[in-house]
Amino acid sequence: MTKYPMTVQGARALEEEHAHLTKVVRPKLSQDIGTARELGDLKENAEYHAAREQQGMVEARIRDIEGRIQNQVIIDVTTIPHTGKVIFGTTVEIANVETDESVTYHIVGEDEADFKLGKISVGSPLARALIGKEEGDVVVVKTPGGVIEYEIVEVRHI
Repeated sequence: MTKYPMTVQGARALEEEHAHLTKVVRPKLSQDIGTARELGDLKENAEYHAAREQQGMVEARIRDIEGRIQNQVIIDVTTIPHTGKVIFGTTVEIANVETDESVTYHIVGEDEADFKLGKISVGSPLARALIGKEEGDVVVVKTPGGVIEYEIVEVRHI
């Protein structure tokens, strides 16, 4: 059975998405299907087929979320003593050794990852390279563009 690590915020967001899909989206789709069914011949009724297809996708997402919620492991990094080590849930500032460019990433669960917001999945190559290291350590990350060395500048528990 697969366990899904999540931050407190990630678990809350997943529960909110589940509630929205089951209480808002599902009833609306059911109503849309009923309305489209009244339009007549179902073989050539594009609205009906589109609504049914959308319903299938929503139901699949609901089942996926329910499975993840059932097997979630919520990790609240604020309850863990700060040691300067990179662990799941920490925010890490790293600097490219070659260019001295600095970036900050929050290491989160798979469902929470959003690179544009600075949230990287714990399973990503960069996060895997950082986990277990400490402030001041240099890590080597293999990327599609080549090998990059980063120095861990700061580790924060937020």
